[in-house]
Amino acid sequence: MIKDETNPVFRADPGRYKTMLYRRCGRSGVMLPALSLGLWQNFGNYTSYQSARELVHCAFDLGITHFDLANNYGPPYGAAEETFGRMYEQDLHLYRDELFISNKAGYDMWPGPYGDGGSRKYLVASCDQSLERTGLDYFDVYYHHRMDPETPLEETMMALDFIVRSGRALYAGISNYDPESTRRATRMLRELGTPLLVHQPRYNMLDRWIEEGLTDVLEEEGIGCVVFSPLEQGLLTDKYLADIPSDSRAAQSQIIHFSTDNITEDKLAQVRALNEIAKTRDQSLAQMALAWVLKDSVVTSCIIGASRREQIVDSVSALDNLEFSDTELAAIRQIVE
Repeated sequence: MIKDETNPVFRADPGRYKTMLYRRCGRSGVMLPALSLGLWQNFGNYTSYQSARELVHCAFDLGITHFDLANNYGPPYGAAEETFGRMYEQDLHLYRDELFISNKAGYDMWPGPYGDGGSRKYLVASCDQSLERTGLDYFDVYYHHRMDPETPLEETMMALDFIVRSGRALYAGISNYDPESTRRATRMLRELGTPLLVHQPRYNMLDRWIEEGLTDVLEEEGIGCVVFSPLEQGLLTDKYLADIPSDSRAAQSQIIHFSTDNITEDKLAQVRALNEIAKTRDQSLAQMALAWVLKDSVVTSCIIGASRREQIVDSVSALDNLEFSDTELAAIRQIVE
């Protein structure tokens, strides 16, 4: 909470750990909150610093200890890290040992042949740049953000191993890897002595690709699973039940990977039908969508995004009802398949 002072000082709510659910990340010693806060779209130069700061304060006060970054989050690239770095220096440095901060590299970040992909040069340089922008001494986990078919997987895993052994990160992770590449990466890192902690895939009721083999690999290998886009960038909320609001992500030109073209009549029909099931559960559509993602124990945490603190509060309330009846699951399956 922010105190009403000339230069307000953040003092975390002393009751922040009383209601949040924490889950073990694979077979590691790490416990993560069931909900994590992603700093992808609302922490760049298009959002006021004070608004972004209030979102992080709200999340931490509710027991969300995991904050997810990437080198190219913004917009523009790097801006989210700079925003977080400012917050860390101003508010969060006293709580560093209570925070689990992740970062990633793998997509394009700077011009030329060394600013993209999975090479050791790119990953180590990007990690160093990200540490400088955030003002951190280390990241809790550092991910390779995507598979790079042009770089040998051995080189990428050796880079992650080096990043951990050099003290730049405590754990290694991968994101957006297919099942077979995940298994290979797991074995390589294990042989190097830096076990793979976590995989970060996309997963929601409308995008269930991880059920086609990846969850089996994660369970067998004891790897945690932190999923992103559990609300399909807001589509699985009540925001689009009637029309496309002017302040929504789909209507904003600076938002990447999601626009009005992504909202088809077929998808809207699915969303409206899902909303009817949510009503019978006394949940909002967003709450049910989060609960559905968390129903499987293989999922450690899901990353939420937010532009208002009320959205974070609403998301945390989803944890009050994570159980689904067989009838509810069958009805949802019929709608989304």
